[in-house]
Amino acid sequence: MSFTEDDVRQAGRAVALREEQLDGLVAVLRARAATRDADAPNPAQPVRFDLVHILWYAGALIVMGAMGLFSTLAFEQMGGKALTLTALIYAVLFVLAGHHLWNRRALETPGGLLIAVAVAMIPLAVYGIQETYGFWDTAGKPERYRDFYVWVKSSWLPMEVATIVAGLIALRFYPFPFIVAVIAVSLWFMSMDLTPWIIQGRELDWSDSWRARRIVSMAFGLVVLGVAWFVDLKRDQKRDFAFWLHLSGLLAFWGGLTASDSSSEIGKAIYCLINVGLVFLSVFLMRRPYALFGAIGVSMYLGHLANKVFKDSLMFPFALSLIGILIIAAGLLLHRHRAALSAWMTNSLPESLKKLRPPHADAATRMEHA
Repeated sequence: MSFTEDDVRQAGRAVALREEQLDGLVAVLRARAATRDADAPNPAQPVRFDLVHILWYAGALIVMGAMGLFSTLAFEQMGGKALTLTALIYAVLFVLAGHHLWNRRALETPGGLLIAVAVAMIPLAVYGIQETYGFWDTAGKPERYRDFYVWVKSSWLPMEVATIVAGLIALRFYPFPFIVAVIAVSLWFMSMDLTPWIIQGRELDWSDSWRARRIVSMAFGLVVLGVAWFVDLKRDQKRDFAFWLHLSGLLAFWGGLTASDSSSEIGKAIYCLINVGLVFLSVFLMRRPYALFGAIGVSMYLGHLANKVFKDSLMFPFALSLIGILIIAAGLLLHRHRAALSAWMTNSLPESLKKLRPPHADAATRMEHA
């Protein structure tokens, strides 16, 4: 049972407490509430990236990078069995440490990050098994393990499947949103590595192959964004699992779209309109990453126009500066009128579209108008 400050004051007046006594009682209750909240943070509140959280996430990313993208040739020369054993030892130790921290309510974030690091060890373990027993497909053995994060190759598929399965199992026991990021990255890698299978038997030059991968990346990004949208509609109020899906889907879709680099002005204008749509979608979904990517895309298009109009002109730096100032001003206007725009959207949308708006978007609108 909980009571508001007004409830306490009404009860105090009912037993003839003086106003100064009521003020003292309310002050004590506020202090106790502040202490309780500090000792046991409410998991329903979004994680704030203060210095402590930045250190936690940075440490987890460094460990992932050390055992992946930044692994050395000497490290790989230990042999397949040693690589698998190392990865499994790392994974077990991180799971044990993460499980211990996870069960302490105030330390769910570092605990969940350690579980995510354990999941990130799975590609190395599978690579070691493939290296030991020669389980490579027709694409052949890759040069180095770190190429898993750089080059597209169908030989990586078993590593990606195993990582996704491990991530889903981890989510079952440790529902921590960042684990979704590891799964999403593995899915994106899989979409790229499936491209050679999709175009198997077709002789494509480098340009056509690169075009196929861009299309696959955009298609995959749209699918992930659709899944993120669905997760938002069924959102768990305690944890935001959809955030990393939105971010990874945007990276795949927007990255493939931007890499397309149409040579026609109509294509570039359509690219700009799509990015404007992302900005409006950020208001509809109340998701800032859409506004970020949309703003970058619009800026790139405006920069292209400035370069075309003022090419080799003294005015080019000033034109770019003006574009930057206008974008900052647009951001200020959006920040100032975001609540009103969101409320207008809520009131103007037909019922069929309102049902597609995540619950947290409507809740945020109500809070901003409260």
